[in-house]
Amino acid sequence: MTTTTPFGRALCAMITPFTEAGALDLDGAQRLAERLVAHGCDGLVLSGTTGESPTTTDAEKAALVTAVREAVGERASVVAGVGTSDTRHTVELALAAEKAGADGVLVVTPYYSRPPQDAVEAHFREVADASGLPVMLYDIPGRTGTRVEPETMLRLAEHPRIVAVKDCSYDFLGVQKILHRTELAYYAGCDEHILALYAVGGTGYVSTVANVVPGQLRAVLDAFEAGDSPAAARLQQRATELIELMMASGLPGTVTAKALLDALGLPTGPVRAPLRPAGREATDGLLAAYERLVAA
Repeated sequence: MTTTTPFGRALCAMITPFTEAGALDLDGAQRLAERLVAHGCDGLVLSGTTGESPTTTDAEKAALVTAVREAVGERASVVAGVGTSDTRHTVELALAAEKAGADGVLVVTPYYSRPPQDAVEAHFREVADASGLPVMLYDIPGRTGTRVEPETMLRLAEHPRIVAVKDCSYDFLGVQKILHRTELAYYAGCDEHILALYAVGGTGYVSTVANVVPGQLRAVLDAFEAGDSPAAARLQQRATELIELMMASGLPGTVTAKALLDALGLPTGPVRAPLRPAGREATDGLLAAYERLVAA
């Protein structure tokens, strides 16, 4: 079990703002990053799933890291998503993130090709060996088609630069076994698991929902840290409606986060194809749930 927080505790999987013409909006990214840090985020994860990494170029990814690093300074960690289905490309992105000023890299399991466990392990080790940055593994078999099995994770935990996991495995028993036997810092990648994982020794969260309610989610951790478990549970429960609408409504979290941020007048811009924007009815529902949560 670990007590370390290599990238902080309250991390936001930040959206990538674009201009109305679809170009990267670095000014908007800096303003959004400033807001997130001011409202409780001590880490920002860029170019992850929520950051539309499949449709941003390598140059855009590096420029985003540089801009956000400039905006937040040392007030928050900056973790760069570098995962691809190609080991060589992932290594190139990790080296570029290091050069751009990232504090760490998020590396997702290679997708589509569905490599066996020995190949998954070799992929992560090669990326971890390539740069001097600490690595957060991203286990999300629902998207990649391949699980990082607990025994594989136990072996990877022996690598000195593999220090953390963003967990979307939906295997709570497997996660607890790894927590018990390693010092990996586990971050909830599913917002409904924030308190549950934290209570059994997790480190914090990497949250899409934090794009819109960073303070409300940080309060869950703060209440638990203060020894007030009932208050932490109430705060987690209050966020359930918005979490469900943003993450389990049939729309990707990127789409719902951008729709809500846009409704709140914050930097977003369009999503890039093949994603499509949320409709008026979905956006109205998101906004109503947001207003109920912040008024609670």
